[in-house]
Amino acid sequence: DVTLQAHLGAATAEEHAALYREAVALIELLQRRGGEFEDRDRYLPYRIAFDVEKLGWELDFFTRHFVLGYRGVQLTPAHRDALAEEWRAIVDELASEPRVLCHRDYHSRNLMLHRGRLHMIDFQDARMGPDTYDLVSLLRDSYVDLTDRELDELIAYFLALKGPADPAEFRRRFDVMALQRNLKALGTFGYQTIARANAVYIQYMPRTLRYARNNLEKYPRFARLHEILSTHIEELR
Repeated sequence: DVTLQAHLGAATAEEHAALYREAVALIELLQRRGGEFEDRDRYLPYRIAFDVEKLGWELDFFTRHFVLGYRGVQLTPAHRDALAEEWRAIVDELASEPRVLCHRDYHSRNLMLHRGRLHMIDFQDARMGPDTYDLVSLLRDSYVDLTDRELDELIAYFLALKGPADPAEFRRRFDVMALQRNLKALGTFGYQTIARANAVYIQYMPRTLRYARNNLEKYPRFARLHEILSTHIEELR
């Protein structure tokens, strides 16, 4: 009955580090074994993916339920068009990446600790997607803070397990995926708060907004997107 999120409050630093390494190793295992079992005819997750339609819908969900709904922003037609253009650029890039089997919601609330080992739950939305997707879900988790050093070490550990890769290019792809997923999470939090009257997610918005702001500031390619969003959302300035 213990989630990774709940256990972390009582874990030592050594236990914390070991559990996160185990969680990262499970992602590599899922991707590797997922490739071995790939069969589109027998298994649904191999027939659905984070494609242009799905990724774009998620960013539109952020606009609709966080920007317009939760924050009550009135976007000008020019800003609406500019956001749509920015979303297309992000979505086209992510959808074009080689795909692996993804859990789709791999974070500290969906990893259960049982007899000292981690077990995955809530995998009914599994589908194909970028190899960064589940790693982003775990390491840019709205419910848990990781230090920059922990983040760097865990990404390096994943790459060591996965095999040869350009660390700088992988990190760039990781950050783009993180921006998309964090914005999507904010859309979900806004929807839960307004449409479902479930205010529990408000407490997780500041951390998620901080993740998004960091990546918007980090890459010059997001300068226009950063300018538009920061005009309306104070935490992104």
